[in-house]
Amino acid sequence: MNYSDVGIDLGTASVLVYIKGKGVVLKEPSVVAFDKDNNKIKAIGEDARLMIGRTPGTIVAVRPLRQGVISNYTVTEQMMKYFIIKAMGKKTFRKPRVAVCVPSGVTEVEKKAVEDATYQAGAREVTIIEEPIAAAIGAGIDISKPQGNMIVDIGGGTTDVAVISLGGTVESASIKIAGDDFDEAIVRYMRKKYNLLVGERTAEDIKINIGTAFKRTEVDYMDVRGRNLVTGLPETIRVSSDETQEALKEATTQILDTICSVLEKTPPELAGDIVDRGIVLTGGGAMLRGLEELIEERTHINTMTADEPMTCVAIGTGRYIEFLAGYNDNAN
Repeated sequence: MNYSDVGIDLGTASVLVYIKGKGVVLKEPSVVAFDKDNNKIKAIGEDARLMIGRTPGTIVAVRPLRQGVISNYTVTEQMMKYFIIKAMGKKTFRKPRVAVCVPSGVTEVEKKAVEDATYQAGAREVTIIEEPIAAAIGAGIDISKPQGNMIVDIGGGTTDVAVISLGGTVESASIKIAGDDFDEAIVRYMRKKYNLLVGERTAEDIKINIGTAFKRTEVDYMDVRGRNLVTGLPETIRVSSDETQEALKEATTQILDTICSVLEKTPPELAGDIVDRGIVLTGGGAMLRGLEELIEERTHINTMTADEPMTCVAIGTGRYIEFLAGYNDNAN
C-alpha cells in the first residue's frame, strides 16, 4: 500500500489532513503569522493561532481562507505546502495524489484557485470534492445507493446543507454563517449587553463551555473576563447558557431556514427517505449543544450528530480518493 494518497479538508477555521492507511494525521488551525515588514512567514498552524491578538505591530496573524474561500492565495499555497510536508514527512519520493474539499457554493474560479495552490504545494494529481459529499462519506453513509440522505455540515466559515442520492448532490445550499459567526455573535452580545469587549478566543471558549442553541433544563454559568468599554478597565462578568442562546439565535435561525428551504425543494420520494433516515450533522459547528433539538423542533425530523463531527469531512475526502483509486484500478 502506498501512502501517497492525501485528503485535505481545507477549512476556514482548521485544516485536517487524512492519509490513506493512517487516518487523520494532522489537524491544525488555518492561521499563518507573517512579518509585515519583509513578508516572511513566522509561524503556521497552532503556533500562529497562539499569536492571534498577541503580536507586536509588525507581525500579523491572518486566516488565508475566509468563509471557505481563498482570500490570500500565496499564503494559502505556503500553508498547504507546510501541512502536506508536515503530514507526510520530508522523505516522500512520490508526489501525492491529493483530494481537497471545498464548500458546495464555491465558483469555478475559486475551485481553480484551490486546485492551482494544491499543485503548487507539490501534488501529482488533484481532485476537488464538495464538502457535503465528503461529510456524508466520512459520516459512514453509503452515498452510492438511490436513497435520500440529508447532511448539514457546519464548519468555521460556511454551513453546507445538501440532499445526496446516488453519489451526487440533488439539492444543496451553502450559507456563509457557521462557527465563526457564533463567536462573533457572542462578541457583539457581550458588547451590547455589558459594554464588555471580549476577544475571539474568549468568545469561542464561551461557545464551547456553555453555548447552547436550545433552552436547557439546567442553566450553566461561566465567568468571562474582558475590558469594560466605559471605564477602559478589565472586568469579570458571569454569563449564563440562556444568554448564549439569545446571542446565537439569529445565526441558528438562518441555518434552520436554509435546512427548511432545501427540504422544500427536495423531490417527494427523497424527502420521504429523509424522514425515515433523519438528518445528519457534521462539522465542528455541529458540536454546539441544543442544535439537534432545535432542528427537530422545527422540521419534526429525527436529527443526529455524526460520531466524529470534526474529522468527518477529512476522512470522507481521503476515502473519496480511495473510492476513485479503486474505481480507476478496476477500469484499468
